[in-house]
Amino acid sequence: MLPLAVKIILVLLLLFIIVNLARALIQMVREPDEGENQRPMSHYLGRRLLLSACVVLLLVLALLSGWLHPNASPY
Repeated sequence: MLPLAVKIILVLLLLFIIVNLARALIQMVREPDEGENQRPMSHYLGRRLLLSACVVLLLVLALLSGWLHPNASPY
């Protein structure tokens, strides 16, 4: 059950990374409004960077503990 949970968490983190990239893109192309108090684009890119680091750490942890097995021959 635990390897399946790790895979689901990884997929959700990757989807959330894509959502943050899309939000940063929208923030980048949107014209600034004076009345609106919006978060800067760097907020979403920083969140994406943090989530990417979490994905890498989770992958390393899962590989070291044996929850995930790498493909021995990729060809």
